[in-house]
Amino acid sequence: MTGPIIDIDGVSKRFVKSLDMAERAARLLGANVREFVVNAVDDVHLSIRQGEVMGLVGESGCGKSTLGRIVAGLYAPSAGTVRFRGRDVAALEGEDAREAALKVQMVFQDPMASLNPRLRIDEIIGEAPRVHGLAARGEIGAYVEAALQRVGLDPAMRKRYPHQFSGGQRARIGIARALAVKPEFMVCDESVAALDVSIQAQILNLFMDLREELNLTYLFISHDLGVVEHISDRVAVMYLGRVVEQGVSEDVFASPNHPYTQALLAEIPTFEAKKKSYSVIKGEIPSPIDPPSGCHFHPRCPHAFALCRAERPPLKEIAPQRYSACHLNDAT
Repeated sequence: MTGPIIDIDGVSKRFVKSLDMAERAARLLGANVREFVVNAVDDVHLSIRQGEVMGLVGESGCGKSTLGRIVAGLYAPSAGTVRFRGRDVAALEGEDAREAALKVQMVFQDPMASLNPRLRIDEIIGEAPRVHGLAARGEIGAYVEAALQRVGLDPAMRKRYPHQFSGGQRARIGIARALAVKPEFMVCDESVAALDVSIQAQILNLFMDLREELNLTYLFISHDLGVVEHISDRVAVMYLGRVVEQGVSEDVFASPNHPYTQALLAEIPTFEAKKKSYSVIKGEIPSPIDPPSGCHFHPRCPHAFALCRAERPPLKEIAPQRYSACHLNDAT
């Protein structure tokens, strides 16, 4: 692994629901009506090095999929910068912007929803390479066949429609479509979550084989901590739009620092009879429309004290390549 391929610098994303006509009229009459603002991602800093797998974990609604879509260029950040190989993606124009867009691709959670049901597989995989000039029109057939073989599918099935494949096969088709434009970086958003365990293992092994074969870099988003531990070199833990802990996967899973990470790991099913020392997470994740003050985790944290409610803890280095955002570290 070498230098960073993706730099996420102070990225935030807010979704605003504007007032409709009735709500605007009610506001004019003095009613306390305001726009709903969802703070999906809140000042995230993350650097992903060439050739590594960065795992991104957290509860549903924590903002990890939104962050993945920002990295993939599907959402524009409300604040902050995403850099690809040191260049601000938002500032790129023309051929540079097109090249950067092709080099970062996304594999979605539900391939049945992301594959056009009206198109045959050869059209789904071959359209982008043809449009972007990666393969001549007369070579598209062979290009698609090679893409299918790379992900372990029979090229003879290329004239079928998505509904004619199993879930695992559709997952492979989604991967082949992303690979068809020769990316360097792939965002995998819960890409194995909907699959049976045995099929999950096959797809994970495929990701690792492709990483070695094509020198790919991954942002691997998942709520399954076991999968992330198995596949990731480093891991970042998100809570309510913020990264609360980051480090080498082996270190984070062996000795979690942030109380939220500790609680997440305590909830992993185990056959061990020995009781774990970490506390299980209490309560529900707060609404991103009205997040708690200070540390977002303080209403559910068994160690919270006054400073946690008043001041946001910075994500700071607590050990080599280990980062955590917790006021408890200030007392040590």
